Amino acid sequence: MRDEHFEIFVEEFGEVTTRVPAPSSAIEGWRSTMPSALLDYWSEEGWSGFGKGLFWIVNPDDFEDLLAEWLEGTPLAKVDHFHVIARTAFGKLYLWGEKTGASAEIVASDHSVLCLERDLKKPIKNPDLALRGFFSGRDPSYADALDQDGKPLFQRALQALGPLQPDQMYGFEPALVAGGAARLENLRVVDMREHLSMLRQLAGPQFPMGGLDID
Repeated sequence: MRDEHFEIFVEEFGEVTTRVPAPSSAIEGWRSTMPSALLDYWSEEGWSGFGKGLFWIVNPDDFEDLLAEWLEGTPLAKVDHFHVIARTAFGKLYLWGEKTGASAEIVASDHSVLCLERDLKKPIKNPDLALRGFFSGRDPSYADALDQDGKPLFQRALQALGPLQPDQMYGFEPALVAGGAARLENLRVVDMREHLSMLRQLAGPQFPMGGLDID
């Protein structure tokens, strides 16, 4: 049965449109690491896409190597042990820190890591409440990507390119960091893992919200 926080999330994003059941063995493997609320969501909702694929709950195991690749050499690698718990159609990765909760996001298309130093220095007291708040606080407009004119892309990409499978995302070709432009005609349906790895190889992530003093 959905709690009020997840009900709010579904009201904002819409129902499951691509369902991938989460095996009980995989859920139990994260029992000592993740909040019980997240494991309950996995059990009830699976690792699934919502809102026609705009937002996905994911299996962190599928992203452990990619996350290590993206965080290598960054201050975040020293702050906490992070895992990817959700992502968007455009490769924004939502991270969960074992000590700091939902304290960072990777916006792969922009090669940026969004985080605030104060959040990374403040351990969460109630992981379940923080996790539920993460879902109820999501906004579809912030999960979308914008073109160079500041207009949302998801609905137009969905119409032009079709829906995504669980292992796919919409990616710019050429990549923005390689001189590409954020235009609908430059979007492609790409293999998510291959594209995210390729982007990281092109350049390291930046921290546009400020430098991190973690000492």
